Amino acid sequence: MSNFENLRKRAKLYKRWHQNRYHPVAAEIRRWLPRYSGLDDRQILDCAFKLADAQELVAAEEGFESWTALKQGLTLMNTPQQSKVSTPTFIDAQPQLFVRDIGSSCEFYIGKLGFELAFAYGEPAFYAQVFRGAARLNLRSVDMPFLHPDFRLHEEDALSATITLDDAKALFLEYTGAEVPFHQGLRIEPWGAQTFIVRDPDGNLIAFVS
Repeated sequence: MSNFENLRKRAKLYKRWHQNRYHPVAAEIRRWLPRYSGLDDRQILDCAFKLADAQELVAAEEGFESWTALKQGLTLMNTPQQSKVSTPTFIDAQPQLFVRDIGSSCEFYIGKLGFELAFAYGEPAFYAQVFRGAARLNLRSVDMPFLHPDFRLHEEDALSATITLDDAKALFLEYTGAEVPFHQGLRIEPWGAQTFIVRDPDGNLIAFVS
């Protein structure tokens, strides 16, 4: 199956998700298609969303201004040597954090850590996504403790997510001013990286690294 066929299938999937009112797709539509940027999830799902719109979304994700430009770009890159081997490219990773209360967790990540809300799903919300820059964290509400009470006694530095950025020190100073709870202060690791670790209200440890 060619790369272009994969992209066509992705566009059809986005259109089907919109038709089925799958709320997470609204965040992707708002992120990649500027004409939807001022609408909330419900308004986006209420709008007409054609296959051409889904193709435009896929083109934007791939770095092209239009579906036509994407097809032309793939044609130029599709040399015989490249077509022999298909190597998947990882585009994004979104850690999923288990939390007791979506509302309280969103308040922490938005109010303390400077993230923004991408979407919240459910009434009351049981799933949400927050983002800052290109970093995205998915928050999943659970009804029971997800870490054994003695877990931190034996695995005190076990991370839930690692976020890389260009200046860990500047962010550390920002978080210090916001009285963010730190599990580990700013330090330089033996391999040269600057790191610090934040503990969220549910005990998830988030490392920030530059």
